[in-house]
Amino acid sequence: MEILTLKVGDILTLKKEHPCGCDKFEIIRLGSDVKIKCTHCARDLELPREKLEKKIRSVNS
Repeated sequence: MEILTLKVGDILTLKKEHPCGCDKFEIIRLGSDVKIKCTHCARDLELPREKLEKKIRSVNS
């Protein structure tokens, strides 16, 4: 399995939308858990890196 190269500030497009209707999230913090923020409503989520990598459709720097 390939590990994605992620950086703080990258914009992720996820496979499933947030309840507000947006599917784009900005990376706030990296580690074994990754904290991301919805670009539309500014809510933040913290997910294990392994789970997040399965949900990513694309990464925009």
